[in-house]
Amino acid sequence: MLDVSKESVVRMTDKEIIIQLYRDENIAIVQKNLSRLNEILALTMKLTHMTGYVQSKLEWIDQIQNEKMQYFASKEDTIKAIQIEGNRASLIGQNQVQARIWGGGTHTWRLQMQMFYAKKNGDWVISAQKASTY
Repeated sequence: MLDVSKESVVRMTDKEIIIQLYRDENIAIVQKNLSRLNEILALTMKLTHMTGYVQSKLEWIDQIQNEKMQYFASKEDTIKAIQIEGNRASLIGQNQVQARIWGGGTHTWRLQMQMFYAKKNGDWVISAQKASTY
């Protein structure tokens, strides 16, 4: 007989968590879910764009909110090169991202994101990102 009085807790592995954070970010930028971005990005997170421009977390969120950066769709192609060493991790994700950035036209980019993570107080957050194309 199944004992339904006991809750079973399914815990995600560190690898599953960092992959999910990558996916959550891609969903959040399309949905313009600024509160979720604020949760999963470290306060000191820096995003290095394809142009080389380095943007702070607060500036990036502000530009999404003010629609200077608009993300319309994100389709995942692959996640690779996952590395976890203690409280640091990284991965490379490749997505086809449809967006309008800084007043330009709407384009679909084959966007490769090199993601960096830090584990603080037992929780993983995105600490840095570097964008390029593939």
